[in-house]
Amino acid sequence: MLTVMLECENSEPELAYTLSVLVSGAVDGVVSEVIILDRGSEDGTARLADAAGCKYLVDWALADIVHAARGEWLLFLQPGARPQSGWVEEVLEYAAVDGKPARFSPSRRFRKPWFKRIMQRNEPLEDGFLVRKRDILPALKAGADIARFMRGVARRRLRSELIPAWVLRGRRRDAVS
Repeated sequence: MLTVMLECENSEPELAYTLSVLVSGAVDGVVSEVIILDRGSEDGTARLADAAGCKYLVDWALADIVHAARGEWLLFLQPGARPQSGWVEEVLEYAAVDGKPARFSPSRRFRKPWFKRIMQRNEPLEDGFLVRKRDILPALKAGADIARFMRGVARRRLRSELIPAWVLRGRRRDAVS
């Protein structure tokens, strides 16, 4: 029913957090596959993907990957992003009732400071992106990327919150400093 895709580059710790949350979706039969699209990682990303049973691809074209995906719906996430409790049921319900692309609600607990929220544009996948394969595939085959496609479509907001990936990236930087 749902294929989850994550684009990574040296994102082993962040990927581990995201994959741990996706387990509940796999157990419930909602997540049929997780595809890791790697951009040349030199850390343990490949080992982690293999241990978790994910498809791990280094040489890939997104249109081809989307075409071959098992799920009717695709969920694009950043490594480190974590949908919060209730996301599995909500995605199931949403897919059964609505066909429009959607995103998660931003976490109320982990919000950027007010000034950054006003001055910075969100990264395209910061709140995740849920879309039917048949809706995005023609655009990808025509050469569009996900960010361009997302700008051109209205997205509904799911009630379920998503802790954004930047929360973990910020903690890693603080730990290194």
